[in-house]
Amino acid sequence: MDNIMHSEEFSKIGFGGGCHWCTEGIFESLIGIKAVNQGWIASIGCDAELSEAVEVYFDESIISLQTLIEIHLHTHASTANHSMRQKYRSAIYTYNDAQNQDAKRVLDSLQCDFDKKIITQVLPFDAFKKNKDELTNYLYSSPDKPFCKTYIHPKLRILLTRFKHQVNERKLALCIPNND
Repeated sequence: MDNIMHSEEFSKIGFGGGCHWCTEGIFESLIGIKAVNQGWIASIGCDAELSEAVEVYFDESIISLQTLIEIHLHTHASTANHSMRQKYRSAIYTYNDAQNQDAKRVLDSLQCDFDKKIITQVLPFDAFKKNKDELTNYLYSSPDKPFCKTYIHPKLRILLTRFKHQVNERKLALCIPNND
């Protein structure tokens, strides 16, 4: 993974919104994703120090930043403010000014897809803390766990219906046989 993390041919973006196991499972199920680091992200100028999130390394020639943001918005409660938003901040974490501006533009353009106001914030990345190895790759290491079936599988079904062309069907078949 270190080679991927330092490669200039891949872009990197951070996403937070719900449980990092769910977010990790969503992005690991897409084409063009080279790596997903699951853990916590801190943002410059944000009150909460760390919030559950993932770093996503992706090939922009296969999947665009706009598509990743659209998938993120539709697979977590991007319009809901709730008592756990400190731990589960709805956010797009950017790594430079150009990416920050692109993410804000994309976020604004996608508002029309939702009846309620999107609360997702575009925030500058500050720090990342990786989760313990035994808690990463949660979906694909144990897809039949009750948590996966209850919380992650419904989000994967959104991918299959709304974003079918971005799904890595071979990989997704490992956790949802016959795409049930």
